[in-house]
Amino acid sequence: MTDDQAAIRGFGGVARLFPLPNLVLFPQVVQGLHVFEPRYRQLTADALADDRLITIIMLSPGWEADYEGRPVVEAFGCLGRITHHEPLPDGRSNLRLRGLARLRLLAEQPAHKLYRTARAEVVPDVVPEDLPRLLDLRRGLADAVLGRFVPTGPAHRQLGELFAGPTPLGALCDMLAYALPIELGLKQRLLEEPRVDRRAEVLAHALRHHESAGGHEFPPAFSPN
Repeated sequence: MTDDQAAIRGFGGVARLFPLPNLVLFPQVVQGLHVFEPRYRQLTADALADDRLITIIMLSPGWEADYEGRPVVEAFGCLGRITHHEPLPDGRSNLRLRGLARLRLLAEQPAHKLYRTARAEVVPDVVPEDLPRLLDLRRGLADAVLGRFVPTGPAHRQLGELFAGPTPLGALCDMLAYALPIELGLKQRLLEEPRVDRRAEVLAHALRHHESAGGHEFPPAFSPN
């Protein structure tokens, strides 16, 4: 069993929430975080002392009016494991967080800490048994993605190798949804989709028909809380 699998199995059903206005984290990717607010310093300390798990969840539209309180968050987030912690002299810290699994929030808990917590459940990928259809979706997604890059460029080559490799379709969709320049609302929709075939269809359609901004560079930059 890998460290990621052990962490998912060890998740106790209560998520430490790290809401952000402009980030949708996905399984399979690593995100840098710069932690400076007192509530998230406490969250980080508690996670490091326990299971190292934090849930990144996006703030719903209209969050600006109540950011210091408990603004509404989306129904799905991403459970992540702290893989690297760099404490800074003034109490701030830098983290590397690896996305592990989709989480569906069930009910937010009363505030006993500076940060928010919620009961939540892991939502596993749903993979259809129709292998030919999955292969067709993989090819279609590859065409939609690779068509955005210069055929002779390094990105085209690296992505081509990724599609040709053993990475499952669901994980491919998650990595692409995180990294490619698509709008945050669509990223959130893809995070909320457990069916890998539907996820691939939605992502391929978006890449063929829409031009928008909001992607990430690799390695990802630190995101301030």
